[in-house]
This record gives sequence, C-alpha cells and structure tokens, in this order.
Amino acid sequence: MKTRPFLLATAAVCLLLIAVGLYLQHVKDMLPCPLCVIQRYLFLGVALGCLIGAFSSKPKLGAGIGLLAALGGLGVVGKHLYVLAHPGFSCGIDPMETVLNKIPTATYLPWLFQADGLCENATDAILGLSVPQWSAVWFAILTVTMIWLLARRRT
Repeated sequence: MKTRPFLLATAAVCLLLIAVGLYLQHVKDMLPCPLCVIQRYLFLGVALGCLIGAFSSKPKLGAGIGLLAALGGLGVVGKHLYVLAHPGFSCGIDPMETVLNKIPTATYLPWLFQADGLCENATDAILGLSVPQWSAVWFAILTVTMIWLLARRRT
C-alpha cells in the first residue's frame, strides 16, 4: 500500500471526527469542555501531520507529527476519562477554560474552538460509549496507524 493515499485517508478520518464533534455540539447541544477542545486541536494536529506527509517528499516526517499529536490526544483523553471516573473532580470553569477561550483560534472560530461545557457532563452514550471513550478509541487507532507508517520500510 502506498503511503500518500493512506495519509490522506487518515487526515480525512480526523476531519470527519471533528465534524462529528461539531454535529454533537451544534445539533445535539453537547457543549465542548476544555478537554474536548484540546482533543479537537490534537485531531487537527494528526490531520495536519498527515497532510504534510502526503504532500511533501518526507512522508515519515508527517507521520511523526501525527504520532506526536495522537499521543498527546491519548494523554488528554486519559485525563478526561479520569475526570469522568472520579465524580466531583472537574475541569469546568477554571483557568484552562479561560486561557483556551482567549487564544486567537477560539476568538476567531468560537463555533469550533470555544470551551463552554463541563468535562463531567460528557456521559451521554453513543453506541454504548461516551464521547471521551470514543475519542480514546480513535486516538489509539491513530497512534497505532502512525507507528505502523513510521515502521514501514516502503514509502
């Protein structure tokens, strides 16, 4: 299998996951919390890494960037799952939300990057898993995918 189409498909999956998050936010009124917004940035980071790899002469560089973003996503979603497993522990209205909502991307694209929800509210199940659990599944898949791309000999 050629690397370029695989990187493009992976970038498309990441963008589709963000589209699902926007659907949940704007149609189902599930407001994103600070950890959700950080996960959006990291899904975009994987997509950007894949696009860099697909359109450059160094696809492994793009896969490396994607791997770093996917590993970061696993860390953030791990904290999110910890918050859900420990009632009373919140990341709600705190300095992280304030900082996130003041960076330029949140200022210019609030419909995509503004954190308005509480982390402990992300418990609605979709096909048996909460949104953070689905995010963990996808970040794990993306991590394995990027490692596989980096370990391949053929580009």
